[in-house]
Amino acid sequence: MRRLQHIGIYLLLAAICLVAGTTACSPEEEFDQTPYGNFDALWTILDQRYCFFAYKDIDWNEVYATYRARLDDEMTDKELFGVLAEMLDELKDGHVNLSSAFDVARYWDWFENYPSNFDRTLVIENYLHQPDYQIASSLYYRVLDDCNIGYIYYESFSDPIGDGNLDEVLLAFSSCDGLIIDVRDNGGGQLSTVQQLAARFTTAEFTSGYIQHKTGPGHNDFSQLYPVTQKSADADRMHFAKPVAILTNRKCYSATNDFVSVMGNLPQVCIIGDRTGGGSGLPFSSELPNGWVIRFSASPIYNTQKEHTEFGIEPDIAAQLLSEDIEKGIDTIIERAKVWILTGR
Repeated sequence: MRRLQHIGIYLLLAAICLVAGTTACSPEEEFDQTPYGNFDALWTILDQRYCFFAYKDIDWNEVYATYRARLDDEMTDKELFGVLAEMLDELKDGHVNLSSAFDVARYWDWFENYPSNFDRTLVIENYLHQPDYQIASSLYYRVLDDCNIGYIYYESFSDPIGDGNLDEVLLAFSSCDGLIIDVRDNGGGQLSTVQQLAARFTTAEFTSGYIQHKTGPGHNDFSQLYPVTQKSADADRMHFAKPVAILTNRKCYSATNDFVSVMGNLPQVCIIGDRTGGGSGLPFSSELPNGWVIRFSASPIYNTQKEHTEFGIEPDIAAQLLSEDIEKGIDTIIERAKVWILTGR
């Protein structure tokens, strides 16, 4: 029961969003299973339910005219899919996907053409020292060799973490001077896991951000902002109050973006690395007449200043992974985090 309470307002508001998405926000029209019908269905679903039109200053009516002109009744499914995929790119949203039996349309510009700032092999071999590191559920961890600093590498918030695992990991680091949590290349996952992990770094609940849901089909039809509460883990669980460095790059997306936003509220936490990839809209899915499934951002999440984080979060300390350091087996960003933990600078 306590675990369900920790999930908090996220799932409650997600449920509100789903109800809104299937009632007040749902298209009333029925669409034919033709290229034009499927196009109109997709455009209308997004027109009435997508949550970032105003923020991104997208003229969706102009998009309609531009891409509908490219249709014809004789086009193949793959030709239609190509047109729809290009139209979806106009949203510049990694949470927008169109899935068919033969392909998935996706938007990757939020991380492509940016420095990767992460070398997994370098981390595994030179910092975790494969095969010497420990694994607790989905957390790779050890105390770094040249300093008294704990290091955790977490690949995905889709990978569950047990509360017992967190107790053991934080117990292992209880005498350390600080902790590095590396979430570079973590593309997201479950918001409940974000809350579960963040709960180990606070002893009091606090407002970690805000969320809205659509209340009608208009681009600006939103509810009031609801506060999202970050709880603390139970008092008998292990907590960590010493300095914590969160390492980020452009592939920190969706739930990971939210984790960075939540942790950034804590006084002992410093975000180090590159700007995150963003992705702050809770996704929802719907279906076209031909069975293709559209996934899209339906509810915006804001930071504590009530600002969008859809396009990412800037680090407290910017750091880049340098090629000359990689050649020496050094991760520039990890080394910068060590300096901050040991000196406060």
